Amino acid sequence: MYKNKIAQYIEENRLFTLKDKIIVALSGGADSVALLRLLVDLGYTCEAAHCNFHLRGKESDRDESFVNDLCKTLNIPLHIQHFQTAKFAAEQHLSIEMAARELRYTWFETLRQKQTAGYIAVGHHKDDSVETFLLNLIRGAGINGLLGIRPINGNIVRPLLCLTRQDITTYLQGIGQSYVTDSTNLQEEYTRNKIRLNLLPQLAEINPSIKETLIHTTEYLNEVALIYKKGIEDGKKRVQTQQGILINALLNEPAPEALLFELLHPLGFNTTQTENIFKSLTGQSGKIVTSQQWIVVKDREYLLIKAIHPEIKTLIAEQPPFSYTIEEQVKGANFTIPRDPNTACFDKDKLKSSLSFRLWKQGDSFIPYGMNGRKKVSDYLTNRKFSILQKQQQWLLCSGENIAWLVGERIDDRFKIDNYTQQIIIVKIQITPSNIDIPNKLKEQLK
Repeated sequence: MYKNKIAQYIEENRLFTLKDKIIVALSGGADSVALLRLLVDLGYTCEAAHCNFHLRGKESDRDESFVNDLCKTLNIPLHIQHFQTAKFAAEQHLSIEMAARELRYTWFETLRQKQTAGYIAVGHHKDDSVETFLLNLIRGAGINGLLGIRPINGNIVRPLLCLTRQDITTYLQGIGQSYVTDSTNLQEEYTRNKIRLNLLPQLAEINPSIKETLIHTTEYLNEVALIYKKGIEDGKKRVQTQQGILINALLNEPAPEALLFELLHPLGFNTTQTENIFKSLTGQSGKIVTSQQWIVVKDREYLLIKAIHPEIKTLIAEQPPFSYTIEEQVKGANFTIPRDPNTACFDKDKLKSSLSFRLWKQGDSFIPYGMNGRKKVSDYLTNRKFSILQKQQQWLLCSGENIAWLVGERIDDRFKIDNYTQQIIIVKIQITPSNIDIPNKLKEQLK
């Protein structure tokens, strides 16, 4: 029964053919073991790939031994890759889950090309799709995040999406096939497991058919997504010009913030950044927001979007412990320079070069506000009785090669606001927790 169901699902979704070589991601758990057995029994040419992430001690080695024995029994070629996952996660500032996922799929694709295989088959099933839907719903997602797991994504295919977790274990019991159990799946360490072990059982008390209901919802949303995508594409044509995004046209759209998100998200702007940009549309010009590769500037009539070219992009080894905003405004008669140490104000006409943040280095000097002569940054910090650690963490805002601001301390006198100033540049920093990855490791271009 299950073989026929899988065969029909593969054919209906055009996942692959009997001519294709398939690499099966084989962890040793019930899902991947069932996937391998079903595909082999259906006559597909399969090889297996196993990742040892070295996260569960002897259990990880047990899994590797199990899949090795299984593939020998089935006469299936097996490829094994070992990863130092915890080390990679720490180096890349990723969660263990995300690190394992990145390592796994990067290797899978490399292996697929090396073995001239058509596809990588993974063992996601109906329950996984439901859990993914709820996970994205809880975290917050656009419509694309609420579509569940799709049967095919590039070279990744998921033939088991027509089966439930219970279907899979029943199938394995029926053919007398053993499998290994990951003990972390029985713990509440990860969010997905909390959904599986706690949330879904509680929802089932309200609606015993909750899984099927959510599956039908994702199928419905897939149809809605097609209409949504068409509406977004039409909206992009109405608001985009060679100069940028026409603000008035955007605001006249039926769902302007959603359209703005779809315009900026592919460029690396997150939800919070998009919300901030949208709120600035009816405000003064000068709002600047950056992703790692793009810069958005709020002009009078347009949102100007420009790629940050290599010549004005400086990747730095250190990450600033703050986020920042840069705004421009006309100097009014009642303008008062804020006394906030995390805010600096400059005469725009005096900033003749691009702005960038960096740590100070030996030999740096500037003209402290209110003084005429130059002073070494090291002497200034010493006079301020900065400790060695505090000195190491002192950041500068530079205009080209010139220091414009010792962040949190004092601006350079050459860039100060005076009676002749017409346009003001305001830079504000906000200290961020050390565990937040600030992506703005680059220079910004001010127009």
